[in-house]
Amino acid sequence: MTESWTTVPVADVNVGDTIRVGGGQPLVVGKIETDFFGRMYAFIEDSPTRWFKQPMSPDGEVEVLRTA
Repeated sequence: MTESWTTVPVADVNVGDTIRVGGGQPLVVGKIETDFFGRMYAFIEDSPTRWFKQPMSPDGEVEVLRTA
């Protein structure tokens, strides 16, 4: 099996996905807030090594690491 980055709509991201955010930094999605500031999505990584939150427009796209 191979892994590759695929561009998908923000609304198609699921908990457990690895996405690429600003500067190409990977983020493992542990939680998704779909009503961040009433109009945004927010992807949250909460692990023993870091906490990170990335807001995104619901009509945008994001790169997701997929296994084929």
